[in-house]
Amino acid sequence: MEEDIRQDMDEFQEYVIRKLQLKEQDADGYSPLVLAYMGDCVYELFIRTKVVNEGNMQVSKMHKKSARLVKASAQAQMVCAIMEMLTDAEKRVYKRGRNAKSVTMAKNASMMDYRMATGFEALIGYLYLSGQRERMVELICAGLEKMG
Repeated sequence: MEEDIRQDMDEFQEYVIRKLQLKEQDADGYSPLVLAYMGDCVYELFIRTKVVNEGNMQVSKMHKKSARLVKASAQAQMVCAIMEMLTDAEKRVYKRGRNAKSVTMAKNASMMDYRMATGFEALIGYLYLSGQRERMVELICAGLEKMG
């Protein structure tokens, strides 16, 4: 079953690349804020997929459930929960994102949580763009489990 899903995802990814005529890119070449931009989207999609899969409910309730897991403080908690699992290379990507100078800040987050969340998003974006999707899912699932 898991192998079938992996094969389906690989085929889907190849299809998307072909249809959108995407150029091959090296994930190391992106700025940390670009990685965080992509990671924010990918992580939110992952969380929304999980929430929708829990069953039919009002969209406002789904939004509240999702928002609790995607807000900066939750992402900061997530990265703390998985830090010991990260490889040295993954820690470097996280730190690049965390230390990146952003012109904006989340309205309801401390500066520390916001920077940690940006580092987490950069890591997720890096793993996604470098094709390490299994590792990305492994880290997110481990973080969710540790956070309860």
